[in-house]
Amino acid sequence: MEGTIYSLIPPVLAILMVILTRRVLLSLGVGILAAALMLADFNPVTMVVLIWDMVLGLFYSVDDKELNLWNIYILVFLIILGIITAFISITGGSRAFADWAQTKIKTRRGSKFLTAILGIVIFIDDYFNALAVGQISRPVTDRYKVSRAKLAYLIDSTSAPICVISPVSSWGAVIIGIIGTDVIVRQNISDLTAISAFMQIIPMNLYVFSALIMVFLVSYFNFNIGPMRKHEQRAMETGELYDSEKEVPGELSDELPTSTKGTIGNLVWPIVALFVGVIGAMLWTGASAIEGDVTVLGIFENTDPSAALFYGGLFALVVSFILLFSQISKGGVSNSVVGRGIAEGTKSMLPAIYILLFAWTIAGLIDGLGTGTYIAEQVENSNINIAFLPAIIFVIAGFTALATGTSWGTFTLLLPIAGQIAVATDVSILLPVLASVLAGAVFGDHCSPISDTTILSSTGAGCNHIDHVLTQLPYALISAGVAIAGYIVLGLTGSTLLGLLVVLVAFVIIGFSFKTLKTAE
Repeated sequence: MEGTIYSLIPPVLAILMVILTRRVLLSLGVGILAAALMLADFNPVTMVVLIWDMVLGLFYSVDDKELNLWNIYILVFLIILGIITAFISITGGSRAFADWAQTKIKTRRGSKFLTAILGIVIFIDDYFNALAVGQISRPVTDRYKVSRAKLAYLIDSTSAPICVISPVSSWGAVIIGIIGTDVIVRQNISDLTAISAFMQIIPMNLYVFSALIMVFLVSYFNFNIGPMRKHEQRAMETGELYDSEKEVPGELSDELPTSTKGTIGNLVWPIVALFVGVIGAMLWTGASAIEGDVTVLGIFENTDPSAALFYGGLFALVVSFILLFSQISKGGVSNSVVGRGIAEGTKSMLPAIYILLFAWTIAGLIDGLGTGTYIAEQVENSNINIAFLPAIIFVIAGFTALATGTSWGTFTLLLPIAGQIAVATDVSILLPVLASVLAGAVFGDHCSPISDTTILSSTGAGCNHIDHVLTQLPYALISAGVAIAGYIVLGLTGSTLLGLLVVLVAFVIIGFSFKTLKTAE
């Protein structure tokens, strides 16, 4: 069944179960069993062995006899972040920052704009973006009764979209590398360089601009559609920011003691240390991996984001320890809070860790089934009118990312194929097609319950994961619809400017509609 239409069954089954049952681990577990059974030719014993090998492979490569440090670093970083969050709460940093922000940010709208702007400014890596923005914004949005579902949407819709168009980010470096090696070199394109191609496709990434404009429109008009309406109404009317009966990753116990002598610095300095530590570690790991001349692009192309998160997290943890012991020496809290902070911080991240482990497992099995390869082959073998190619590639990339849970895997797979199709038909469509792959990958990532960035966005916001997926979906679909219209115009006219104009006009209409509907309410 590998590489056939049947390879779609496990991801589609898992996604449908998530939507119907809202129980993410159960749904992912069923998807894992289905994928493993198909790979094992329905032999139960082989199925168990496959699952065991896949789980073991998350931590250790039997073939290479090496630890899988990428996954290990990410999981340890989550635990470190949970402990840092607990220490910030214990030292009174969150309370002090919320009190200060209330004097500067006077409205709910302002708290949402703060989140969106931070999401744009912190562009270096999507994992770091999702978790850091959540830590900074949550005390402020909580104070103004912004639901955690809305916060998760704001974080998720500004993290990956910014990273995918930034050349000095972990995403940008990987994409530039793929374009250079797998598109330009393989297709023998002599009049284009990888970096120039990347810079030219930035304005063609129409979903990025659609998603970002949507974020600011929703923040300004407070327009809530679909399931988001229920979450926002509950937050405003009762002050309950999330469903307390559901599992919420990243949420600390209410019984954790808090110092009354805390200052803003107790929140700001750990976050600054995290930012400086991660950026410094990215530069160090990237430069260390280069043989020969060291360049900025080369550093980001060779950097190890997971190791950078780990080392940066350790640095921030040390700073958090120092600030905590400072509070202990002042009598703000007792010595016993150290152990409680470590335990509560670790516990708060366990739901996210469980979901990530399940998501990584099903993604590996889906890769073995060749789901992405099957979808890509359908695109390559189809007889598509080149004018509609960008729009169609956008949809295909979106579905691939939705089914596989990985935007990186999607553009790694589809960029070379899209380049090959464009060169074989009309090379003038090459850059729009490459842009549509990246845009579709981010869109599908936003909609996928098995995406790691979606999981980490819900973790950073302290929101139930499935609540985040379902509340974000309508906004992502609207943004995608606008992007598709823009890609159709771009394909028919060959004008990026007209494609962007369609996006802007569409959102002027949407913004006017938001305003009219809010007035009617």
